[in-house]
Amino acid sequence: MSQPTVMERLGILADAAKYDASCASSGTAKRNSAGGKGLGSTEGMGICHAYAPDGRCISLLKILLTNHCIFDCHYCVNRKSSNVRRARFTPQEVADLTIAFYRRNYIEGLFLSSGIVRSSNHTMEQLIEAARILREEHEFRGYIHLKTIPEADPELVARAGLYADRVSINVELPTQAGLARLAPDKSTPVIEGAMASIGSAIVEAKDARKRFRHAPRFAPAGQSTQMIVGADQASDADIVGRSATLYSRFRLRRVYYSAFSPIPDASAVLPLQRPPLMREHRLYQSDWLMRFYGFAPHEVQQAADDGGMLPLDIDPKLAWALRFRDAFPVDVNRAPREALLRVPGLGVRAVNALLSARRQRRLRLEDVGRLTVSLTKVRPFIVTADWRPTLLVDRADLRASLAPPKARQLELFGA
Repeated sequence: MSQPTVMERLGILADAAKYDASCASSGTAKRNSAGGKGLGSTEGMGICHAYAPDGRCISLLKILLTNHCIFDCHYCVNRKSSNVRRARFTPQEVADLTIAFYRRNYIEGLFLSSGIVRSSNHTMEQLIEAARILREEHEFRGYIHLKTIPEADPELVARAGLYADRVSINVELPTQAGLARLAPDKSTPVIEGAMASIGSAIVEAKDARKRFRHAPRFAPAGQSTQMIVGADQASDADIVGRSATLYSRFRLRRVYYSAFSPIPDASAVLPLQRPPLMREHRLYQSDWLMRFYGFAPHEVQQAADDGGMLPLDIDPKLAWALRFRDAFPVDVNRAPREALLRVPGLGVRAVNALLSARRQRRLRLEDVGRLTVSLTKVRPFIVTADWRPTLLVDRADLRASLAPPKARQLELFGA
């Protein structure tokens, strides 16, 4: 049987990488080859276009080194017992593809992950070698994101951070019980131990850069992780609590959420249907509330129902506001920034603009309307110079009047 060509292997391994959503490329150090040395840049337009969780990434070459794997995680299409077509790249082939695609202006960087082949240490060495070839032999200065393997030797993980802009380790599932049931080869303490080591190395490298100008950078874009949503019985409240713990303990740059997608020849322990993709979207909105809007984790969890699930028909900030109506209405001419950020329909930019404008004049309802997409959503929760909602915020049908019309959610991996 003939061996697949490079392009055939690229098709297999790029498709296998589409389930990993954590490929955004923001926050790294600025580098370029404008001085005539090296190749590539982390600056400019296009480098942050890695948004779609189905692999539609126009700026990063997003591939697996191999989809062979010695682990048998039930939810993974590349698991040991899966009947999928296998392929493998050498580190040199990954580097050659990256440079060739960059010179054709297809990409600005590389996102490289892998199944576990032979052993965790062997696979980690192969990932590092691909990055080393790019950095040292080609002087590639573009963006590199390496998926690291928690079971690998800590020294190998530390080497990865010297070549990569961002490193990441997936926690896979929100609860330890879920991981033990669906990924018996993986261990929560091992994963968290590796994340703690990376976090410490990032902090130490930043401190060293303050004292020594030429100290080496270590993963300047930080570390991230990903959780699968809907493969186990974890509620949204469980996931929010887990994310908050990860942010506080390991100083993560991002936590990504990936809605579980049924796979061919699936294990009987997996659910038969995928969760609504809107659930994934609501978790990202909750993540934003904690990171940018000043909500504590327990406050976001209060937006969930008795079963711990966030509503799908309205966003979590509106759900929280409807549950705690005594916090409203908020006077946009007097309220502090923290209170304005809790008004449904007002984003961070809108709140900053209101704070700036009210120094010059008293704000009217039309002034707020210029800064928000839906004034209807905002009106019940604010007071302006010419508007007071009176009993509007206490109406029993307020939720129904603010909920958007039902729409059919398209599926990324639907047949």
